[in-house]
Amino acid sequence: MKSNTGSSVASDPKAAGREAAGKVKKGLADIKIAFAYASVAYDLEAMLAGINEELPGVPVLGNTSFTGVITPEGFISGDKGFVGILALAGNDVTVGVAGKPKGDCARETGRLAALEALKSAGKTCPPDYFYMAAPPGEEEFFLKGVTEVIGRKPFFGGSAADNAIAGEWKLFANQKVFADGITLAFFYAEQPVTNLFTGAYRETGDVGIITKVRDNRVLEEIDGKPALKRYAEWAGVDVETLKGGKLLVYTITSPLGIKDRLGDLTAIRHPMNGNDDYSMNIGANLAEKTAVIRMAGSVDELISSGASTLEALKKKMKAPPAAFHLVHCGGRRAGIGGRIEELVAGVKAAAGDVPFIMEFTFGEYGYEDDGNNTTGGLMLSYTGFAR
Repeated sequence: MKSNTGSSVASDPKAAGREAAGKVKKGLADIKIAFAYASVAYDLEAMLAGINEELPGVPVLGNTSFTGVITPEGFISGDKGFVGILALAGNDVTVGVAGKPKGDCARETGRLAALEALKSAGKTCPPDYFYMAAPPGEEEFFLKGVTEVIGRKPFFGGSAADNAIAGEWKLFANQKVFADGITLAFFYAEQPVTNLFTGAYRETGDVGIITKVRDNRVLEEIDGKPALKRYAEWAGVDVETLKGGKLLVYTITSPLGIKDRLGDLTAIRHPMNGNDDYSMNIGANLAEKTAVIRMAGSVDELISSGASTLEALKKKMKAPPAAFHLVHCGGRRAGIGGRIEELVAGVKAAAGDVPFIMEFTFGEYGYEDDGNNTTGGLMLSYTGFAR
């Protein structure tokens, strides 16, 4: 497999698509897929038309990214728009893609999209691994639908994002753009893919049992106490200071974690809002009678983990890398703030001469060892494609 990246901050979206795609195609033949991540400020249909002019017939998958993307060219962002593309090429890989707006049910939409991706690949057997993107909210249910069709196969990806958690995010597949639904890429490859999925936080000694959940993502009680009050006790802060959106900001450096059944992975759960009834809105699904842990990490650690996680991924890979697809939580990006260039420098140094793209998402997907595919927030899902 071979790869290349390209980007643009041109104010005209069609010109931006052409510029980024023109950079990507240099030196590449037989491009099988192009991942594109762009600004909510763009007319995405026009941008995709520009990409298609340079990469006719190449499947293009992607979504909007929080504030920018990172490529070997640096942090790519602009008030009038941005786009970054990672293209994968080679005769040793077959890719089937699908993009499906949500119907009545997220799970059924995921199932139908999986069938579409199989047809696109010209296959009847499950892929070796797959990519998925969806909007924030029902990621777990889209995934269940995909799993109905292909079983448990390793996956990676992330949820579309905007710049203000305003619901302006979009997904796109080929020339279709939609706000709610699923995009998929099924990979049949001779070389392996390696995913490293982590929050890169430290566990504290604060642990409790989830005793009441409403509508999958509203945490009402921990240890039989109102969840927001219990969290405030752990953190040693006045509960009133955590109400509303203040909770989202505070918990970037101290979120919650849920261990998988074997303890190989701690999936991060980002508290998003502190409600007046002292419940907490959470950015991923929860289950009653499971343990939740308060996690911790400084802004310095958020920055350094960008590079250290990539170094760990390289060590985990069993073959030299051809490309890195890096999913980085938008909340972590917000916590890093004006120190973004420190993250850029570290990731570029760790990547070396291997092409990569980093998007900033509102939900991250991955797996660890033989655990189930899962989703989280405030996480890093780093994927390496072997040569």
